[in-house]
Amino acid sequence: MPSFPTCLVFTLMVDKIVRLETTVTRSEAEALILENHLIKSLNPRFNILFRDDKSYPYLKITAQPVPRMMYYRGAVDKKNQFFGPFPSAWAVKESIQILQKIFQLRSCEDSVFTNRTRPCLLHQIQRCSAPCVGFISKEEYDLDVNNAAQFLRGRQSEVLQSLEKKMMGYAERLAFEKAAVVRNQMSALSKVLHQQGMESTNDVDLDIIAVFIKGGRACVNLAMVRGGRHLGDRAYFPRHVEVAVTEAELETEVLQAFLAQHYLDQYIPSILVLNCVLDAPELLLALMDQCGHKIHIVTQPQEQRRNWLEMAQKGAELALARLLTEQGSQQSRTRALVEALGLEAEDLDALRIECFDISHTQGEATQASCVVFQHHAMQNGDYRRYNINDITPGDDYAAMRQVLQRRYEKVANNNGVMPDVVLIDGGKGQVEVARQVFAELGLDISLIVGVAKGEGRKVGLETLVFVDGRAAQELGNGPKN
Repeated sequence: MPSFPTCLVFTLMVDKIVRLETTVTRSEAEALILENHLIKSLNPRFNILFRDDKSYPYLKITAQPVPRMMYYRGAVDKKNQFFGPFPSAWAVKESIQILQKIFQLRSCEDSVFTNRTRPCLLHQIQRCSAPCVGFISKEEYDLDVNNAAQFLRGRQSEVLQSLEKKMMGYAERLAFEKAAVVRNQMSALSKVLHQQGMESTNDVDLDIIAVFIKGGRACVNLAMVRGGRHLGDRAYFPRHVEVAVTEAELETEVLQAFLAQHYLDQYIPSILVLNCVLDAPELLLALMDQCGHKIHIVTQPQEQRRNWLEMAQKGAELALARLLTEQGSQQSRTRALVEALGLEAEDLDALRIECFDISHTQGEATQASCVVFQHHAMQNGDYRRYNINDITPGDDYAAMRQVLQRRYEKVANNNGVMPDVVLIDGGKGQVEVARQVFAELGLDISLIVGVAKGEGRKVGLETLVFVDGRAAQELGNGPKN
C-alpha cells in the first residue's frame, strides 16, 4: 500500500493533468527507453531528473600513415582508434602525457606535421620521436603506436614483453644507443605502473556507481575503469528527488533513474559495480537490448573493485557535502543582496535578477549583454547578447534604451518573464533612460537599480542608484547623503 506522502504526490499529479496521450510500444524495455527519453526532453516536475551534460571525451589515435594521438569529443567511428570514454578532459590529457613520455607519439596538428623541416621542442625534451623529419622509421613508429594502444587497453605486461624483445634485438645487433632508448621506455612504463595505485591486472572495462543521500539531496558518483585503469570519477546531482519516503527507497529510485537516463546514449561497459541493490530486471533488459551485450551487476565486490567502490562512495559524500556548503553560502549571499536592495522577497529561490551592460570598440560594433541570476546561481542558458544598430557611435544611453525596449516590450505584451530586479550598469543617466523605457511600457519602475562604478573602478566600491527616490547607497556603507 502506498505511503501517505506518496499518495499525496499522486493526488497532486492527478489534479494537474490537462490531457492524456498514449504511445504503444512492443515491450517493457522499449517503454522504459521511451519514458526516459521523454523525461530528459520534457523535464517533468515529478520525475527524478539528471541534467544532460556534455559528451564524454575520448583519446583518439588516427588511422593516418603516421598516426597522431589527440583529445577528441564527439561521435566515434570504426576507422580510427578511440579509447575511453574518460570522465574529464584532465584524464585524457594526463593519458596523452603518459604516452608522450613512454612511446613518444606525435600530437601535433597535421598542418604542423607536414611542414616541419627540423624537430620541434617536444623531440628535444624526449616527448616525440620526430617522425615528421624521419628520425624514426615507419615500422618502429607503428610498433610504438601498437604498444600505446595495448597500454590503453590494459595490457601492460604484453607491452613490457614487447619492449624487452625489441631492446634485446637492438643489443644483439650492437645498436646500444637504440637499446638504451627502449630501456628508458621500459623504465618510464614501470614507473608509471608503480605510481598508478589505481591499476588492475585485468583487461576490463567497468563503471562504479555510488549513490549517497543527505539533507534531502542526492549525489551519484560515477567512476570509470577502462582497460583496468581507473580514469577518475564525476559527480551528478539529480533534481526532483523528494518523492521517496526513506533514504533506502530514495537510493533505489535515484540509481534506477541514473542508469536509465545516463546510459540512453552512452557507452555501457559489461560490468556495473553498485553500492546498493538494483531490483529492476526490465531496466537491465532494456540496457542490454540497447548495447547489444550482457551486463553484469556487482553489489558486493571483492579486492580491487571493493577499494574502487569505497573510493566512489567517499567521493560521493565529499561532493554532496561540498554542494550543500556552497548552496548555503550562495543562499546567504542572495539574502545579503536582497537586504542591500531593500527588497521584500518571500521566496529567495525564485528571485530573478537581470543585469545589462553596454560595450563597444571605440564607439563601433556596439553590443548589449544581459545576464540572469536565479535559484542562487547564474543561469548561463538565459544569457542574451544584442547587436545595437542605428544609433550614434558611442551613445551608451541610446544603446541602453534600445536593448531595454527590445527585452521588455515582449514582457509588456505578456510574452516573457518579468524579473524581480533589473540591474543597470551605470549611474543616474543610464537609470533615467531605464525609467523612461519602463514608464513607456507600463512596467514597474521600482524594479530598476543602477550600479555605478566607484573610485578607481575597484570591485566593492560601487554605488547603488535607485529610481524610486531612495538615497544612493555605497556597497558596504550606509545611504549616501
